[in-house]
Amino acid sequence: MLTHDQIRNFIPQPDCLIGKNILVTGAGDGIGRIAALTFAKYGATVLLLGRTASKLEEVYDEIEAAGGAQPAILPMNLESASHTEIQQLAILIEREVGHLDGLLHNAGVLGVLTPLEMYDPIIFEQVMKVNFNATFMLTQALFPLLKSAPTASVVFTSSSVGSQPRAFWGAYALSKLAVEGMSDIWTQETQKTTTLRFNCINPGGTRTAMRAKAYPDEDPKVLPTADEIMPAYLYLMGDDSLDMNGQSIDAQA
Repeated sequence: MLTHDQIRNFIPQPDCLIGKNILVTGAGDGIGRIAALTFAKYGATVLLLGRTASKLEEVYDEIEAAGGAQPAILPMNLESASHTEIQQLAILIEREVGHLDGLLHNAGVLGVLTPLEMYDPIIFEQVMKVNFNATFMLTQALFPLLKSAPTASVVFTSSSVGSQPRAFWGAYALSKLAVEGMSDIWTQETQKTTTLRFNCINPGGTRTAMRAKAYPDEDPKVLPTADEIMPAYLYLMGDDSLDMNGQSIDAQA
């Protein structure tokens, strides 16, 4: 198992994801978009899940133009998606690809930065639905497909405010704390009976729209781009990380 510094500087083989089917949530923008393009570049067939079909279509076109395997577009709003709709999605994926080798839970919403005593319960529920509830339901629905793959990897997106909850970050921090706990439980429940592995990744401060919303006074040019943090994502999705399970990785130092 590599150290965190080695993971951040991981140099993948050009074909490290050949033959793998990988689902990326929030694939239309930000880190999810770059992750989808990167996974495709290294040989994966990428399933693009997001709420805005036009953005997914743009990523689809970029992958095809670069010569990647034909991706799939899966429009879905995780805030409103029901358990039944997510189960139907799993059936569709099984019919189309048969098994799932990777699942990157990247979709997320920030909510508002305010004291808990003033937090709007409606916004709180929205954040928890996208960041936690849908993440749980999607993992559970896709569990049989993940088990049917020889070495499947599930990667949850965490945050520094999830491992160390911070005042005023409210629902976002609590959702990420819950995600880290869920990853730990999945690991404990599966490590002796399956080849599945569950890990969290904290992308850190990255040049994205969500970061700009959280830190409006910050100069985005001082932050790394999503491309610059992809080594950690490639490591966790590829077979180089077969011995890593139940860990939380920082994509930046």
